[in-house]
Amino acid sequence: MTETPLVSIITPSFNQARYLEATIQSVLGQEYPRIEYIIVDGGSSDGSLEVIQKYASRLAWWVSEKDKGQTDAINKGFNRATGEILAWLNSDDTYQAGAVAQAVQYLVEHPETGLVYADCNFINEEGRVIGKFHAAQTNLRRLRAGYVHIPQQTMFFRAQYWREVGPLDPTFYFAMDYDLWTRLAARAPFKYLAGKTWANFRLHTLGKTFAADDRCWPEMIRVHRRDGGGFFSIIMAKYYLRKIVGPLWKWRIRKK
Repeated sequence: MTETPLVSIITPSFNQARYLEATIQSVLGQEYPRIEYIIVDGGSSDGSLEVIQKYASRLAWWVSEKDKGQTDAINKGFNRATGEILAWLNSDDTYQAGAVAQAVQYLVEHPETGLVYADCNFINEEGRVIGKFHAAQTNLRRLRAGYVHIPQQTMFFRAQYWREVGPLDPTFYFAMDYDLWTRLAARAPFKYLAGKTWANFRLHTLGKTFAADDRCWPEMIRVHRRDGGGFFSIIMAKYYLRKIVGPLWKWRIRKK
């Protein structure tokens, strides 16, 4: 890896014009000098195209056309990416200042690490911080047990491993990141950088966290069973506990 590796960041988007410009600005506003930014829009009809065109000259590539959803859009973007380090940032989330530079510095200094991540803020529709996603160190064994602890918005990983285990499985609507993490973790260690906050995860009623949270854990169970996991396991216990407490968690977030 070179001292200033190219970082490819993909933003999948569909009808998120209200938040998209903040996402774009948070990427283009990073001080790291070598970012290849790609936006893959699914044919939005809400003004997103006008937002993208406003920044088109600063994008490595963009497209607005009908696709098969978020997973397909991310795969399409990574097919275009040429960076040594990869990440994706959804169109309603944002980066914190310095996130890219800090992630790259760690990966350059620790070539054995395959993926690095940090903490993440929860923000509301107006961008106000309403909570914190405190990440934790994880590995393949803990991931398979359901201890994920990775805010997707903060992760940066090496392209060489994407070439080995990618693309994202298009049959996953929600847990495509969890599925990818289990495959990446089988090849290289992950590192959580405690005390750093790299992104903001926006919670709103039209987001997938609200609209389809009940699809996430069943998809994680698919990964568990595919990889040989049984019924009597920690992840299965967490799944059934989540079914009980999940509605309460959603209600509390809505009240923020």
